[in-house]
Amino acid sequence: MTVRVERTFELAAPPADVWAFIADPRKRAAPISVVQEFEVTGENTAIWHVSLPIPYTDRTIAVETEDTRVDEPNYVEFVGRSKAMNVQGEHRLESVDGGTLLVNRFVVDGTVPGVERYFKGKLDGELENLERAIRADLGLELGR
Repeated sequence: MTVRVERTFELAAPPADVWAFIADPRKRAAPISVVQEFEVTGENTAIWHVSLPIPYTDRTIAVETEDTRVDEPNYVEFVGRSKAMNVQGEHRLESVDGGTLLVNRFVVDGTVPGVERYFKGKLDGELENLERAIRADLGLELGR
């Protein structure tokens, strides 16, 4: 089973300001509740150390991530690979009257029992965390 989620945020900020957040891999990782540690390993690569509350996993999972396509300041696509799961994500920015529309898409394919079930119930909440972090970073109120 593959878990897919798409969430769109409308932000009352210019695309360049939203891009500054999205283009920073540390800022993208920090709001995700299961990310325990984060380390940059290259210009477009990093490792997310993820702790999932699922059976058979009593340690963090190292997810090697790479930004595979960057079209500044409009689009970033990344992949994450580990023994427990593979993740694909993208963030697309569109200029709209008075701000930015940010479209977020994620796909999680689990290879360990429980990974997909966990993300099926939690992935939308993780995107809410991301939205809150972007709004806080930009000094915007939630939902505005």
